[in-house]
Amino acid sequence: MKICLICCAGMSTSAIVKKMQDAATEQNIDAEIWAVGEAQAKENVAIADVILIGPQIRFALSRIQALDPNKPVATIDMASYGRMDGKKILADAIALIK
Repeated sequence: MKICLICCAGMSTSAIVKKMQDAATEQNIDAEIWAVGEAQAKENVAIADVILIGPQIRFALSRIQALDPNKPVATIDMASYGRMDGKKILADAIALIK
């Protein structure tokens, strides 16, 4: 499964990506997880199975959904984002594609 996190510049989600990767490893989930800035959304939406958007750019949700209406796109829960809860964010991403 390929999970792309999109935020303003791809920097603020890099720590969350690491926590999600750790959670995936612990749960034996084969996942490729990466973060990009909003400017790289188009090319990354094309290759991801699910797209998660940082809460700070939740205003861009409809624009990112429009890039591929068949892909699941959601905003990361603010509480999970603030706690950097990689396990919960990973579970939310998996739920979007099931």
